[in-house]
Amino acid sequence: MAKQDKLLIRNMVCQRCIMTVESILKKMNWTYGNVSLGEVELPQKPDPEKLKEFDEELKKVGFELIETRVNKIVEDIKKLVLAYVNIDADDKKKKLSAYITQHLHYDYSYLSDLFSSIEGVTIEQFFIVQRIEKVKELIVYEELSLTEIAYRLGFSSVHHLSSQFKKSTGLTPSHFKKIGAEKRKPLGGS
Repeated sequence: MAKQDKLLIRNMVCQRCIMTVESILKKMNWTYGNVSLGEVELPQKPDPEKLKEFDEELKKVGFELIETRVNKIVEDIKKLVLAYVNIDADDKKKKLSAYITQHLHYDYSYLSDLFSSIEGVTIEQFFIVQRIEKVKELIVYEELSLTEIAYRLGFSSVHHLSSQFKKSTGLTPSHFKKIGAEKRKPLGGS
């Protein structure tokens, strides 16, 4: 069997991203193996023209191929931040910086500088954005109180959650929830 090739893709952060990349691969009639966050396994290395065409298709939907080791490290940091956001508060015994360095085995200041230079934001700013997105998801799709959400996501208090949420979105969590509830009312309802 031929050596497998792995393509690395920037900006894949959810299950829908995986499905989008799979649909591009199918549209291009590519044979592929596993598709996961940030990665596509191929049975063999694609020819450069096909690879360029694939990258162009990815860019149409906000993704792009990662070609350098530095960019791979940045994508790994993003994956780790997303994983950290989804860890229950009880399991967050380590700080985010320790969590990242444990998995990547580089000095945190190096990783932080690298991330900032490539992404234009700090790891902490990226983490806050991802955590607020998780708060939005929990407010809209789950029946948790703000206290439970604050605890689950490791905020020090509901007030801390609310102030970060408002700073990030311009809305209070309760106003955001109210807007979401109004959008979900059935048509023709009274």
